[in-house]
Amino acid sequence: MPTDPVDMVSDLAKMGLYKESQFKAADKVNTFELRKALLLKAAGKGDPKREKLVLALAQQAGGIENAFAAAFGPQAGLFFADTIRGSNATRREFLRNLAIGAAMVTLTNCAKPEAPGAAVSDEAATADVSNLEKTDLKIGFIPITCATPIIMSEPLGFYKKYGFNAEVVKMPSWGAVRDSAIAGELDAYHMLAPMPIAMTLGLGSGAFGVKLASVENINGQAITISNKHKGKVNGPADFKGFTMGVPFPYSMHNLLLRYYLATGGIDPDVDVKIRPVPPPDSIAQLIAGDIDAYLMPDPFNQRAVYEDAGFIFKLTKDIWPGHPCCAFAASDQWIDTNPNTFRALNKAIIEAAGYASNPANRPEIARAISERAFLNQPVEVVEAVLTGKFEDGLGNTLDVPDRIDFDPYPWQSFANWISSQLVRWDLQGDGKAAQEITDDSYNEVGEKVFLSDLARELAAEVGLNPPSDVYRTEKLEFDTFDPEKPGEYIKEQIDKYGV
Repeated sequence: MPTDPVDMVSDLAKMGLYKESQFKAADKVNTFELRKALLLKAAGKGDPKREKLVLALAQQAGGIENAFAAAFGPQAGLFFADTIRGSNATRREFLRNLAIGAAMVTLTNCAKPEAPGAAVSDEAATADVSNLEKTDLKIGFIPITCATPIIMSEPLGFYKKYGFNAEVVKMPSWGAVRDSAIAGELDAYHMLAPMPIAMTLGLGSGAFGVKLASVENINGQAITISNKHKGKVNGPADFKGFTMGVPFPYSMHNLLLRYYLATGGIDPDVDVKIRPVPPPDSIAQLIAGDIDAYLMPDPFNQRAVYEDAGFIFKLTKDIWPGHPCCAFAASDQWIDTNPNTFRALNKAIIEAAGYASNPANRPEIARAISERAFLNQPVEVVEAVLTGKFEDGLGNTLDVPDRIDFDPYPWQSFANWISSQLVRWDLQGDGKAAQEITDDSYNEVGEKVFLSDLARELAAEVGLNPPSDVYRTEKLEFDTFDPEKPGEYIKEQIDKYGV
């Protein structure tokens, strides 16, 4: 009888007592524990008092994973992987813990009275999976509520329904998502809505064709300000001199923040500093004073209130009701190689988005995606975001049901507005002035990247009611966008606000 847990569990696995899914679950749990050990070793230096301080600071940062990312920066994930590879002892201990963890997962699964049940029953799993080119998938995501359809599809059974053994892979930053996409390390990904346009056009990286297959969420962001500025900010002009965080240059967050600030006479490139901050780092940087405010996805706005680090100043739904935020995407090359898999995977995501659009399902979803392997956030924080019943950090209890919502249809007017703002702020990278770009070119970019027709077809197949149009007039807080006249829209903005 083997005495080493690794050997023992290996034998039990061969006997069929442990399944691959149990090892995957244990792997995720023990990844967290190893991150904690590495953080304590690096920052605590073996001093119990220092370790206690590190844990207290980690709690302020929003948890071990946020603190780990803040301590080691955007390359935290690479550092972590290298540390495991570089230490035989650590690797052996990790394998031992993995074996024990698998046993714990097995025992825990015997009784989980509070765990969310699968939204898709075994009886409902009737999708034809005979023509799939690939069934074992890795789908990258950033741990934010915008990724809800991608994340929830694993624990609630949407991937399984369509024949997939899909693993959602937590990524440390949007730059890491982009780089992993280009390197072919992921099959599909959670992306910011402007990213497929930027990557296809070669903005911020070499040109790499990506399709926006469906929209994951609409609304779902906010401007959050450090508590030290309470009572000092009433409108966009009051942000002058601030250092502000956004998750990525090619994000709705950056574009909406620039749009909002400009209406108060603020030049986003002169009067404030806007810099990329990975969402998991945002609260730590707010507490440390590295940034004064941020426009971030949730749950990091609500988590700032939860940690008494900041207050929610403005929901982005008030800047542009129904604006896109994040999206489900895959590369041109991957889609061409796996057309049936892509179609089925997109259909699973769209069906999950439809399920999430029902407010009655959101408490269940909040419990499912709050877990350590996914968002790693308190359930009450995630539920406050998804239900829209929340505290704003200023003493107000609000009820905003569409604080975040889920509509998978990728309107072409979304693409045209995004492209118009890339041009307005000279982020398009081709050196052309706004007046040199024809309105037809906006349509060409959008129609190449946003798969509106396919999304409509798949949405209808899963029982949703998608629109038949691809363009619509978008009504924002300070103006109205006609997608047929993006060039005229940019000129009006610059004439009115000077930037």
